[in-house]
Amino acid sequence: MRFNVRNKLNPVLLALALTLNFFSIGILHAQEACGALDGPGQFGPFDYTKPEDRTNLAVVESYHFGPKVQSLPPGAPTGGDIDYTLRAFPNHHRALERMIEFSIRNKSPKPPGANYNLPCYFDRALRIKPDDGIVYMLFGDYLARTGKPQEALEKYKEALRLRPDDANVNYNAGLLYYNLKNYELAIEHAKKAYELGFPLPGLKNKLQKIGKWNS
Repeated sequence: MRFNVRNKLNPVLLALALTLNFFSIGILHAQEACGALDGPGQFGPFDYTKPEDRTNLAVVESYHFGPKVQSLPPGAPTGGDIDYTLRAFPNHHRALERMIEFSIRNKSPKPPGANYNLPCYFDRALRIKPDDGIVYMLFGDYLARTGKPQEALEKYKEALRLRPDDANVNYNAGLLYYNLKNYELAIEHAKKAYELGFPLPGLKNKLQKIGKWNS
């Protein structure tokens, strides 16, 4: 007996094909919304964490990310310069941190001069380096500061997975756990951060104030 395979598609394979197609479309739409990394006339993009790419860093920072831009002076075209830096180096850690601060100062997810909103900048950063734990930490910071603590926690968990022995990641995760009133994990990450040499006593002081710190 012969079957016309063109007319009898396996329903499991058909469902899988449709799922993969929708997944691919979702990725494409996300990239369209947040822009291609290598647009026309784009310098870069470069990976901020790769030594060979960082040879291009000085020229970008000297023109677009000097001390004046980093200080976020009122009225200056700061957003455009930070945006340029992040288009050249999508996972530039300090530029991402400054864009977060600029966004919060302007009370807008897309502050003046920015080509994208903040979630897009993180999308672009993770496209160029999906395992950049510092980017996940910064994304978590942004989400926590904009009233999304549970979403922030997921980003911090990924940052901790990628950088379990990073003092900054542990300290900031500890702060988030403190704010979520999960004091056990706040203490755990605080102690690890201090063992790793984190210098600021803020989290320890917070825990001492509520009687949760045992040295």
